[in-house]
Amino acid sequence: MAEAEKDALSGRETTGHEWDGLKELNTPLPRWWLYVFYATIVWAVGYWIVYPAWPSLSDFTKGAIGYSSRAEHAKTLAEVKKSRSGWISRFESASVTDIAKDNELRTYAMAGGRAIFAENCAPCHAAAGSGNVGYPSLADDDWLWGGNVESIYTSIRYGIRSGHDEARVSEMPPFGAEKLLTEAQIADVADYVLSLSGGGGSDSAKRGEKVFAAECAACHGDNGKGNKELGAPNLTDVIWLHSGNRASIIGQITRPKLGVMPSWEGRLDPVSLKQVSIYVHSLGGGQ
Repeated sequence: MAEAEKDALSGRETTGHEWDGLKELNTPLPRWWLYVFYATIVWAVGYWIVYPAWPSLSDFTKGAIGYSSRAEHAKTLAEVKKSRSGWISRFESASVTDIAKDNELRTYAMAGGRAIFAENCAPCHAAAGSGNVGYPSLADDDWLWGGNVESIYTSIRYGIRSGHDEARVSEMPPFGAEKLLTEAQIADVADYVLSLSGGGGSDSAKRGEKVFAAECAACHGDNGKGNKELGAPNLTDVIWLHSGNRASIIGQITRPKLGVMPSWEGRLDPVSLKQVSIYVHSLGGGQ
C-alpha cells in the first residue's frame, strides 16, 4: 500500500484531492463534535420510541408514554372552561344591557370582546373600529340602526342583509337603473344632498329638493337626518360610507351599493356575542 502523501507545510496527510495546486488535508473531526453527533443519534432513537413519531398508511406509532398534543390541548381547554364556568353562567343569564351596567361583568366582557373583535371584525372595520371605504366606522356617533348596546348586539347577532330571518334589511331603490328618475333629476337631487351637509345651494339643488321630498324623504326624513328604524343614513353630516363627492352620490342614487354584514349567530357563541357587543359599544361611538 502506497504511503499517504503529507502536506509539506502542516505535516498532515492529504486525501489525494487537488484543485489548482490546493491540496485537501485529511483532518479528523474534533472528538467533542463526534460525541455530540453520536448523542443526537441516541436521543433521536429514544425520542422515536417514547413519543408518537412514525406514520403508517392508516395510523402512526403512539409512543411508549402515549403522549398526544391534541389530548393535552383538550385538557387545557377543559380546565379553562371550568375556570370560566362561573362567569359564563352569569353572562348567559344577563342581558347585554345588564352586562354593560355591571362594572365587573363589563370589565370581563371588554377583555374577551377585544380579542373577538381583532379576530373576526377588524379585517373589515379596522383594528380600532375606524372603518374602511364601504365598511362603517364604529368609533363615531353615526349609526344606521342605532348605537345603544342592544341595537349593536342585534346587528352583530343577526347581521345586515345576511339572509338570516331576523337580519336587518334596507334597500335603496336603483333610481337610475330602473328609470325611476331621469339623469337630470338624479343630478339635481345629488346637488341637494350635497347642500344638506354644507355643500352650498344652487338652482339644481332647489330643483333637487322637490325630487328629494317626493322620492327620498320617506326613508331619509324631510330634513335628511335619516331613520334608524329603516337603516336610512343621515345625509346632513359629512360621514359617508362610500364617498361624499358628487359623482359617488350620483352613482349611489343610480345603482346603489348594498353591503352585507354576516350574521354572527352560530359563528360565535352567545357569550362571545355579548362580549364583542360591549366592546364595540366602548369604541367611542356607542350611544
